[in-house]
Amino acid sequence: MLLFLYALLLLHQLHTKAGNTICRFMGDPNYPLISKNGDITIGALFPVHSTETLPSFEFTKKPRPLSCSSVNLRDFRLAQIMIFAIEEINSIESLLPNVSIGYRIYDTCGSRLSTMSAIMGLMNGQMCGTGDRWNGQSPIHAIIGDSESSATVILSRTTGPFQIPVISHSASCECLSNKKDYPSFFRTTASDYHQSTALAYIVKHLGWSWVGAVSSDNDYGNNGMGIFLKMAQEEGICVEYSVKFYRTETEKLQKVVHIIKKSTAKVIVAFVSFLEMGLLIDQLSVQNITGLQMIGVKSWITSENYITSNSFHVMGGSLGFALRKINIEGFSDYVIKSFWDTAFPCSQIEGNSSQYALSCRIYDNLLVLKNYNEDVAEHRYTSNVYNAVYAVAHSLHSLLKCKEQVCEKGLSLQPQQVVEALKKVNFTVKFGDNVWFDRTGSTVAQYEVVNWQQDSDGSFQFKSVGYYDTSLPPHQRFVLNTEHIIWAGGKREKPRSVCSESCPPGTRKAAQKGRPVCCYDCIPCADGEISNETDSINCKQCPEEYWSNAEKNECVLKAVEFLSFTEVMGIVLVFFSLFGVGLTALMAILFYSKKDTPIVKANNSELSFLLLFSLTLCFLCSLTFIGQPTEWSCMLRHTVFGITFVLCISCVLGKTIVVLMAFKATLPGSNVMKLFGPSQQRLSVLAFTLIQVLICVIWLTISPPFPYKNMKYYKEKIILECSLGSTIGFWAVLGYIGLLAVLCFILAFLARRLPDNFNEAKLITFSMLIFCAVWVTFIPAYVSSPGKFTVAVEIFAILASSFGLLFCIFATKCYIILYKPEQNTKQHVMGKTPPKSY
Repeated sequence: MLLFLYALLLLHQLHTKAGNTICRFMGDPNYPLISKNGDITIGALFPVHSTETLPSFEFTKKPRPLSCSSVNLRDFRLAQIMIFAIEEINSIESLLPNVSIGYRIYDTCGSRLSTMSAIMGLMNGQMCGTGDRWNGQSPIHAIIGDSESSATVILSRTTGPFQIPVISHSASCECLSNKKDYPSFFRTTASDYHQSTALAYIVKHLGWSWVGAVSSDNDYGNNGMGIFLKMAQEEGICVEYSVKFYRTETEKLQKVVHIIKKSTAKVIVAFVSFLEMGLLIDQLSVQNITGLQMIGVKSWITSENYITSNSFHVMGGSLGFALRKINIEGFSDYVIKSFWDTAFPCSQIEGNSSQYALSCRIYDNLLVLKNYNEDVAEHRYTSNVYNAVYAVAHSLHSLLKCKEQVCEKGLSLQPQQVVEALKKVNFTVKFGDNVWFDRTGSTVAQYEVVNWQQDSDGSFQFKSVGYYDTSLPPHQRFVLNTEHIIWAGGKREKPRSVCSESCPPGTRKAAQKGRPVCCYDCIPCADGEISNETDSINCKQCPEEYWSNAEKNECVLKAVEFLSFTEVMGIVLVFFSLFGVGLTALMAILFYSKKDTPIVKANNSELSFLLLFSLTLCFLCSLTFIGQPTEWSCMLRHTVFGITFVLCISCVLGKTIVVLMAFKATLPGSNVMKLFGPSQQRLSVLAFTLIQVLICVIWLTISPPFPYKNMKYYKEKIILECSLGSTIGFWAVLGYIGLLAVLCFILAFLARRLPDNFNEAKLITFSMLIFCAVWVTFIPAYVSSPGKFTVAVEIFAILASSFGLLFCIFATKCYIILYKPEQNTKQHVMGKTPPKSY
């Protein structure tokens, strides 16, 4: 950083004092790796070597120059394609016919320190005569590079004040899209915003909600991973961990590998630079961490250096986005013959007479590659470098006003002019790419989805399984052929990577406290609620007349409950009701057949037959309570019940009064029987019944009963019942019956000790006692019984009280008629013969 600030200060002073400053070098000049003179010079920075050896800084003697080793084959090919493109342009008469392009290519060794030194060498040049004055202009008209975003940031910030255009072929950090900070920066690749978006999209598309994230601790990794994490959050993807490291941080790399080993995520998004990824693969291989599905980025996903038999057992099945593979015609032959014959510096050296005093020994590791070109087809950045060189050429074409086969060579070109010209370029290269820069200085994002696979012969390949192209409409941008993918571990089945399994329909997700949203428990929906989708956040309440099924995934109509004729309870009640009707009819037939016998005559046969008829109606009215309630059945059941029972009790009351009057009539001078003869008996029964009829008419007129769906008592079912309408009307009907029953009970109780041998008052007293007991117990049972049991209780009370009256009043008489005919005499009935003792 101090070196960077010092260089900026130095450049600023040189720029402001250009007219008065003598040109002189400070320290040893920095020579390019490969160079060629021309009318226009293009600079370039490539990490041709990947390892930098620092000298000892003892400050006792002058430090030795930095030394580089370990050839980075990919970037060496990029340097070759740049030279190839320049040579091709120089040979095209229509583009820059009488102008030659030269180049200066510096090796940055993948180091920020060497990058800064290379930038200074590019901007200052190498030749400076004694007494020459600096004119404030850089000898470089444009710079191609660097391969890494962090190095390109340093390059762009350094050259920015001088407005020297920088065209990068692979620096894709979104940070470089800021034209305020980097006004002269361009790139023939897309911003990582699109790659990060595509990463989130593919993870979501493949159903992975639980992933790990590893990134390089540099501008490329930090910005790219930051965008991915934001997009992942928006897509509902949870990141178990997000760790980063830099190539020089060995301890941090070990921690990263340890976290990966201990994690539960089976998918790792590796937004890692080319050099860091090599270190990570080595560590994963050493610790034999397998079974992880790697999702990679364009910086490493198609690197042949990394797809080896040693690494494939760890990285096999990796999936990621790569630049499109474009074959540039003639380049493969060029890297074997023409480059080494014309462009490679060592081939131009004769003894030690070179102006740069180059020694072929420093190129020994490059010369090894002289006859090797098998990797050319897989290098996907070559077209970007090719396009960048042609973009500079087309901008120069417009600035030099080239027409036919002549360009105006005398024009003084300023770097800022080249910047403005680059903003306007729009051309098509020979392999079909249309090159132009958007407002951020980037090109359209077009990626190929590749998969690391092994062929049957044991060879490895990067198989294309899809694409992502932002130039297409949104619904056509992403295509992935999953059937062609070989997943981690050589499996055909896609791995699962979730914190919690999907919640099936019928359940909802409940977040686990203190954990990401992708970690949750599946809670069954409550009764009456459903979820008909996988991973539902909330359960939906069923509509009022619906209820959830057993699986809680569908609302079904609630079960409708009413006392049916077909169910066991309904059948039993119908049986007893009809049994009561039949028994009453038999008793009526028996009484009619014995109507002339004393026991029938003595018990007021007219009222007895009327009572039997009313009891028949009482038994039959219970049937109106069974079945689905309707408007008519609701009105009928309570009114018929009230009227028939009043008719029944009126008959019993009449019989009771007749018994009392009969006793009074036996007293000397009594004429009471004339006051309550048959006509009065009929009128009393009619009058008592008409009062109940009047109550029922008023009830039905004001607020009649109606069918009602009771959904409050049971949540899971609907009870079809008859609403009383007016509860006052119902209790008035019931109260009037109770009043007559109590009055009848009192009168019968008073007459219970009359001296008849067969005193009916005793029977009436007992029958009324049962009747009142039944209906007194009915009230709390009616109020507390749920659903159809309410109706069952009411029917039971009707039947019980009806059977009580029938048996208490008529059973003993039937017994005497059938089995004790000797007691069916006038003397016995009148008590003239003493009863037998048993």
